[in-house]
Amino acid sequence: MSDLPLRVVPLGGFGEIGKNLLALEYDQDILILDAGLMFPENDMLGIDLVYPDITYLTERADRVQAIVLTHGHEDHIGALPYLCKYLDVPVYATALTRGLAELKLKEAGLLADSELHTITTDDVLTLGCFTVEFFHICHSIPDAVGIVVHTPVGTVVHATDFKFDQNPVDGKLTDTEKLRALGDRGVLLLMSDSTNADTAGFTPSEQSINGTLEDVFATAHGRVIIATFASNISRIQQVINVARLNGRRVGVIGRSMVNNVRMAINLGFLDIAFDDLLSTSEMNNRPPEQVVIVCTGSQGEPSAVLSRLASGEHAQLEIVPGDTVVLSATPIPGNEELVNHIIDDLFRLGADVIYSDLCDVHVSGHGSREDLRLMFTLTRPKFFIPMHGEYRHLVLHARLAREVGLPQTAIQIVESGQVVEVFPDRMQLGEVVNGGHVLVDGLTVGEVGEAVLRDRKHLARDGFLVAIVTINRATGEVETDPEILTRGFVYVGESEDLIEGAKERMWQVLRMPGAASSARNKIKDTLSQFCYNRTGRRPLILPLVLEV
Repeated sequence: MSDLPLRVVPLGGFGEIGKNLLALEYDQDILILDAGLMFPENDMLGIDLVYPDITYLTERADRVQAIVLTHGHEDHIGALPYLCKYLDVPVYATALTRGLAELKLKEAGLLADSELHTITTDDVLTLGCFTVEFFHICHSIPDAVGIVVHTPVGTVVHATDFKFDQNPVDGKLTDTEKLRALGDRGVLLLMSDSTNADTAGFTPSEQSINGTLEDVFATAHGRVIIATFASNISRIQQVINVARLNGRRVGVIGRSMVNNVRMAINLGFLDIAFDDLLSTSEMNNRPPEQVVIVCTGSQGEPSAVLSRLASGEHAQLEIVPGDTVVLSATPIPGNEELVNHIIDDLFRLGADVIYSDLCDVHVSGHGSREDLRLMFTLTRPKFFIPMHGEYRHLVLHARLAREVGLPQTAIQIVESGQVVEVFPDRMQLGEVVNGGHVLVDGLTVGEVGEAVLRDRKHLARDGFLVAIVTINRATGEVETDPEILTRGFVYVGESEDLIEGAKERMWQVLRMPGAASSARNKIKDTLSQFCYNRTGRRPLILPLVLEV
């Protein structure tokens, strides 16, 4: 029996939706499971993407054995280029997940320097002290796997995003027999997706939306435009199948959508030839009742195809009366406002819009409470750590674990950054490491921090005021009248009294003995208080003292 613990180091995806990244550490070996990103929250102004902070891993880079990926969704592979930039380790994934990962690495210019390996559910890997095997799971993307890690302490089952779909699009069921066999041999620790821990019953099958799609296709008089995630290969196959039954042909548009579909066709995960897809010209010129278009933008992303169609800014397509637009996804929390704006704009253009509030156009890929209960029943773990969900989801999943018989001492709820040490006979909390965010803003990664975000919020709320004064370097005397410029605070031409009052306060500061040496700070403090007293607002004050 080992004296050392297995250290569970959650660096993302615990107490939050997205940026899933888990490290398992034993002695000198570290194994990374998934490398996901997160979409920015509402208060992350100007931020495009969020990566997990991997400082803990880069400081121990020589100990990392590999990165193992469970499936190809952004919240599980989106940060892979960021990790591969700093960690020279092999990456293991199933064929479709590897294909999606390669597209990301190629776009980042890192594919040639990355070591990728394709695995199947029959493979067993030896990675340092860890022995890793896999089991097939049903999710909203094909070729997804859960991970089994045999450690010197015991067996860990990492049940990533999953559900027990009895009628999956690709016909491959979650491997309950392998899970039951693992339970028979003994599972030390189960870590399981909590996203739908607040939803009763079993999650419906992906096939359940076929009826909705068939109704839409049968009743639509014009083109049908379906927005979904570019990685939702199963949903794209469903659209292809229903389109064939209704005498329609399918086209895809959007860079990520086209790249993913081409790759999935080449690997055999989509039952269609790429040449059979409609070109943009055919989307516009074929009889509309024969056309289906699949595009990105189901989450209201400003640069995605659907957003540009809704705003009339797409270079090749436009929405016309008679089009039917289907948003085949549920808005990610925080994206509702963006999605609602797009729906309104589409209606204004004359389209008929079908979305989740009207009918079932999307099925979750995450297991509900009965799916989660079945996972406990099959694996019968000694210990349990809920993962992948906001804090309330983790708590509800932990309560479910109590219902199936695990004692409270065998359950540990943690958020990203909180290390858990697992022994054969107990679990205990370890230290807290950095499980925070790395913000992606345009081409910059990690250069925007909390201070910049605070300034952006400040500017968005109250605007800014620039106070300009010119001082003679030799004499310390003011050379010209002070100037005031504002943006987002007040309009100078309509607030002359306020501006003149601000200038008078600047003169009061500048007339004080020795003012030149500390003019910037004194002007800032004085104008900040003046603006608050007059308006109840605190614009960002930027003193600009020019010495001549």
